[in-house]
Amino acid sequence: MTVTPPPSRSAAAVVVERASAALGRLRHGRLLHPAGRSFVGEVMIWGTPGPPTGVGLLDDPGRYRATVRLSKGTPTPGGWPDVLGVALRLHRDTGRPFDLLVSSSGAAPLLRNLPLPRRCFTGTYSTIVGYRVGARRLWLATLADPDSVCLGRSLSTVAAAARTDTPRLVLAVASAVGPWRPVGQVAIGAPLNAEEDAALAFDPVRNLPPELRAAGPLAWLREHTYRGSRRARGATAQSGGSTATTV
Repeated sequence: MTVTPPPSRSAAAVVVERASAALGRLRHGRLLHPAGRSFVGEVMIWGTPGPPTGVGLLDDPGRYRATVRLSKGTPTPGGWPDVLGVALRLHRDTGRPFDLLVSSSGAAPLLRNLPLPRRCFTGTYSTIVGYRVGARRLWLATLADPDSVCLGRSLSTVAAAARTDTPRLVLAVASAVGPWRPVGQVAIGAPLNAEEDAALAFDPVRNLPPELRAAGPLAWLREHTYRGSRRARGATAQSGGSTATTV
């Protein structure tokens, strides 16, 4: 039986989703960042220093249960350089969660727009493409916390750091050319098991605070690639994640 796609999706979107789903089935798992470790997390929002961003979740102090996943993009063997990733899900009491996906990058304005291979999991991770908040553009990142334990060069060292300590990342925002402004802290707690990691699925385009909007062709491609990958795994945009806290 032929299934007619919903009219809201273009033919190009259907092609991307079907291709992503087919590749995901060949990989028997995630199409993007297949190798990773997931953890219980907690996010403490301090509030925005200086001018507000216009996003209530970032501007207003708060504390949120979270799920954190660190991953390798390709993946390369062991501690070889790779585009590393941090996926963060903030669990909110009402509505959709907030899914933030960031990739290893440089900290400078030009370099924060480029995914850069890196050996060590401690470093700068940027959204690469910005969000729109009204007429303005906003970039988000997780940065190294200088007072936190090092995460090391492999997923095994990341897991070991979480078993013996509570690794921390700094959550930050920036304009296209401005400096990073710290707005909060991400604490990484107990690891989730392999089944929980496999069930976890993110939607970095739909699972956003109401003031944020993913914009541009890369956001479109990301939306439909992730949708196809989730379909291949039988997951949804809300799948998985721990609602425990780190303390």
